[in-house]
Amino acid sequence: MKFDEKPTAYLTRAQAYAEALVDIGEPMKEKDLVLLVIKGLRDDYNDLKTTILTRQFPTSFSELHGLLSDHDYMVHKTLPEVSLVQAFSVVTSQPLSATSNHSLSGHLPSQCSNRDPSTIRGQRQNPTTNYANFNDIRDRVRDLLGRLTLQEKVRLLVNNAAAVPRLGIQGYEWWSEALHGVSDVGPGTRFLPTFLGATQFPQVITTASTFNDTLWEEIGQVVSNEARAMYNGGKAGLTFWSPNVNIFRDPRWGRGQETPGEDPTLAARYAVRYVKGLQGNVGDRLKVAACCKHYTAYDLDNWNGVDRFHFNAKVSKQDLEDTYNVPFKACVLEGKVASVMCSYNQVNGKPTCADPNLLKNTIRGDWRLNGYIVSDCDSVGVMYTNQHYTATPEDAAAQSIKAGLDLDCGPHLAVYTLGAIKQGKLKEADVDGALSNTIAVQMRLGMFDGPRQPYANLKISDVCLMSSNQLALEAARQGIVLLDNRGHGPPLSTLRHRIVAVIGPNSDVTVTMIGNYAGIACGYTTPLQGIARYVKTIHQAGCSDVSCRGSQLIGHAEGAAQQADATVLVMGLDQSIEAEARDRANILLPGHQQELISRVAKSSRGPCVLVIMSGGPVDITFAKRDPRITTIIWAGYPGQSGGTAIADILFGTTNPGGRLPMTWYPQEYLAKVPMTNMGMRADPTHNYPGRTYRFYKGPVVYPFGHGLSYTTFRHSIAQAPTTLSVPMLSIHLENNNATTLTNGLRVSHTKCSSLSTGLHINVENTGTMDGTHTVMVFSSPPEGKWATNKQLVGFQKVHVVAGGLQRVALDLHVCKHLSVVDSYGIRRVPMGEHTLHIGDLKHSLAIIPTIEDIKY
Repeated sequence: MKFDEKPTAYLTRAQAYAEALVDIGEPMKEKDLVLLVIKGLRDDYNDLKTTILTRQFPTSFSELHGLLSDHDYMVHKTLPEVSLVQAFSVVTSQPLSATSNHSLSGHLPSQCSNRDPSTIRGQRQNPTTNYANFNDIRDRVRDLLGRLTLQEKVRLLVNNAAAVPRLGIQGYEWWSEALHGVSDVGPGTRFLPTFLGATQFPQVITTASTFNDTLWEEIGQVVSNEARAMYNGGKAGLTFWSPNVNIFRDPRWGRGQETPGEDPTLAARYAVRYVKGLQGNVGDRLKVAACCKHYTAYDLDNWNGVDRFHFNAKVSKQDLEDTYNVPFKACVLEGKVASVMCSYNQVNGKPTCADPNLLKNTIRGDWRLNGYIVSDCDSVGVMYTNQHYTATPEDAAAQSIKAGLDLDCGPHLAVYTLGAIKQGKLKEADVDGALSNTIAVQMRLGMFDGPRQPYANLKISDVCLMSSNQLALEAARQGIVLLDNRGHGPPLSTLRHRIVAVIGPNSDVTVTMIGNYAGIACGYTTPLQGIARYVKTIHQAGCSDVSCRGSQLIGHAEGAAQQADATVLVMGLDQSIEAEARDRANILLPGHQQELISRVAKSSRGPCVLVIMSGGPVDITFAKRDPRITTIIWAGYPGQSGGTAIADILFGTTNPGGRLPMTWYPQEYLAKVPMTNMGMRADPTHNYPGRTYRFYKGPVVYPFGHGLSYTTFRHSIAQAPTTLSVPMLSIHLENNNATTLTNGLRVSHTKCSSLSTGLHINVENTGTMDGTHTVMVFSSPPEGKWATNKQLVGFQKVHVVAGGLQRVALDLHVCKHLSVVDSYGIRRVPMGEHTLHIGDLKHSLAIIPTIEDIKY
């Protein structure tokens, strides 16, 4: 073969070589095949079959390089067409890996030959080269876009991106989920028959109640290990649309269980740590690509005739800035998340997926997202078919892409983008802009790097490790919340309570414990099984399921309680009551559950413990008031090992330390707060009480942050500032000093980066049992214009032995933690005396402005 032939001649010859391989039909090891086809550069076609049959080809890449002169290599390197190895996929209509003894076909997506050591640009790779370098990736992206036709580009704009066989690019399914473990909810992930399961951690609302950010990142690391292993095994993608960081604004929301709770500081911290755990920390490389969803002000699914597809969330600039957008901003700026998902709903009359201010200006502009923006599934179609926001489907395609959307979960962009371009509503350059963001993420994941893709060593043996199962158990132990306890320690004893009646519709459940957006668990331990490891049990369900529509089985439950030394009632909800597209009408226990609890408690001859399994809060005021119920525990949805964790807490093997990440309201609260009212702040003129602990001041069943222990703790402040000076330039004075003091100083008008201080708190265990304690620091602004409830500004979990003392150090950032947002959506630092709240302690901190003149 002469090296002065035109590029098209190289492609023709490559196709002939590939055809020869097909004729012979002898499968070969991946390295042999790669080397063989590349060696074809030096062989005549007539000699090729002999070369194949006799295996007279290089045995290593170094030998190959010796056969090829520098001139030979440079010619191959600069070919503008596909490489020879890529041509194999073109001719045989199958990925090259299909002939390998370790086939990875079907899950090394959008790569130009998953066995060719070259990049898509045909560049010779060096094992030490960092191909995640941002500039290099952008070069490679531009090169790939230059090879694609417009029709091919359009088919890459959707979640089930089509293959481009002529370039050796396989199809790819972008939609996978990993909310609290690898899930098979999305079509990108399948378990059986290769993988029997994956570690299913507690539902997010339960994990959030640990208030342990180190744990959150550790969970993310395990989930991403298992995700990579499943990818390597051909059963998953690498783009996982998790976590859900929406604010749990209304207790009826069926998806509140997926979130870290109602507080923006807590949700933001969870988002950052979980994303870091998923994505890894190797420069710009990605272990998996996380996605923070659903942006923004999304927390209504289907309530009172209003669904998420038609809902227009009317949100003030103030609430958007200081509540709804806080976790997403942290996701991008601190977590460096690779993706953000826009939501179904409209915000102030515009679909979020077609709002350039929300997408292009904020996420990509202000926050500088290094990644892609994806729609919630069928959101682009919804804005045309359901919301009638656009006159034509082509308008929906054009407006969403021009607003900053890069990927459509759904078929809409694949069907209507070409039409939008033909009608002049969109340009091919707009499509290129979207694809450049998605393809860059794939390259950061190593999808185009062939056998050198990172984390290739992870395999099926790395899934469901004993250490991972232990971490799931530890997460459940730390997340379970002790709500009430009339005694001074664990409610049950193996010596005094040798027979325990275990009663309730959730007492022997498995799948219920892992909540929604879950996968197949490695295994389960139900509450009944967990308790049975300690003592002899008598079991009665009491109801056929959580809906508890009849009372026929209650008598049997009463009989069990009369025979036992103690009774444990495991009650609550499941996905038939609260779930995606299923908001609750009330926050009471379903059906006859209250009757079952009260009758069993009355019949129990020993202590009676109530365990609530749920995602959202439940009004159990009746149980709090029942003196026969000695202990109340909220288990959330505690994951695959939930039964073990519940039993360990009941018998005192584990000292509970979880805290509620959301307020538990009384049922009467709901009559004053339609789910459609997005306002966070109270409005007394309209009898609107406000939402969450930050703005609602009425009665509660249990407050945000509530959680007891079998021991007692005492706080003392070891070190804390009493004053902080905030520098500002005289040019930013608003009319006069008095006005500045009244309005507060804009954070953009001060040197925020240097405005932080330390707070040191001593935590003493004054009881007789070792335990973990969450130090929670709240702040409230100066009284007057900014008067509001306290807000969480920091937290840290610490283990303290009985009689011991630990010192906790927390960083307070003035602009982040001591600021408020005005009615225009502008974040300001109020001047004057702020109050820090640590348990029962209060500490005053004065913020004083200092004026700096402009220096010339």
